[in-house]
Amino acid sequence: MLNLARPLRQDASGPRMRRQQGVVLMIALIMLVAMTLAGIALVRSVDTSNIIAGNLAFQQSATSAGDTGTEAAITWLVANSGGSTLENDVTTGGYFASRSDPAAGQSWDAFWTNVLAGQAKAVGKDLVTKNTVSYVIQRLCQGAGASTAPSTGCAAPPVSSSSSGNSMGGGVIALQRSSQVYYRITTRVDGPRNSVSYIQSIIAL
Repeated sequence: MLNLARPLRQDASGPRMRRQQGVVLMIALIMLVAMTLAGIALVRSVDTSNIIAGNLAFQQSATSAGDTGTEAAITWLVANSGGSTLENDVTTGGYFASRSDPAAGQSWDAFWTNVLAGQAKAVGKDLVTKNTVSYVIQRLCQGAGASTAPSTGCAAPPVSSSSSGNSMGGGVIALQRSSQVYYRITTRVDGPRNSVSYIQSIIAL
């Protein structure tokens, strides 16, 4: 009698399926590492953006605080505009009767640090914003002395100017105005996170 039963074969897909499961695990680990790195990069990008935004806020605050130094300098100039006080240097007030400018290729920051730092008048430090304000006033003249003297070489508007009349006018009309002298106020503000801001104003008195 013939035995027609056949021996059962081992399923060849078993080891292959186990190998496939190992590959999926490796891919999953690689994906997990990639997602972790992406998350770390995102966190660092957000931190960098916050730092930049904070620095810009400090810079704007320092620039706004510069008005304090400018107003203090104008107040000092007006209070000392009488007599011959402004014809000579007043180092205690941060005032100089002649101008000095940065050398060729020298920045204002380097010029302030090397030249003006020891001459500046400190306004004070704001306890809220932590901004420290100081200023220097320079008369726009080549030298000390009376502003009306030609040797001082002061920058000033003309005392009078002329304007020709129209077809109905007769002759030339002279426009009179008082003589004024120009002053340059340079204000420096030192704020948090090493923020530095410079503000310059030119006024005429």
